[in-house]
Amino acid sequence: MERRDFIKFGAAGAVAGLALPHAGAAAAGSVPTPLGDLFYTKDAQGRWAGKAATHLPVVEVSKDGGKTTVKVTTPHEMKGYEHYIVKHVLLDKDYKFLAEHLFDPAKEAVPVSTFTLEGYSGNLYALSLCNKHDLWVSTVEVA
Repeated sequence: MERRDFIKFGAAGAVAGLALPHAGAAAAGSVPTPLGDLFYTKDAQGRWAGKAATHLPVVEVSKDGGKTTVKVTTPHEMKGYEHYIVKHVLLDKDYKFLAEHLFDPAKEAVPVSTFTLEGYSGNLYALSLCNKHDLWVSTVEVA
């Protein structure tokens, strides 16, 4: 990754990290409205209208006792460093960081992440960051 891209993505992540906690006034079970187009959802695609099908993270949850397995897939092709999903991030119901998975588009053909959580319940937010089409957020309820 070039230094310029590293700085750009680092700044975007820092801004998103500052903005998401302030969106806590959103209704329970919903994803907050994008703040200044910092992130996008199925219902609020902003300037990237029509891109949700390939950028919105798809979240599957399975439980086995006290363990919750979360599989996040973004149906986006990885075109090397030209156009790819940079990473997946999980946030808890209070928009606090839980886990992340960085992708290497030179080695990974499909952006899929699997996370294991212990004793978690409540809303879970999955973020998918595209190097060209910004940050996309999906929510799922973990019972």
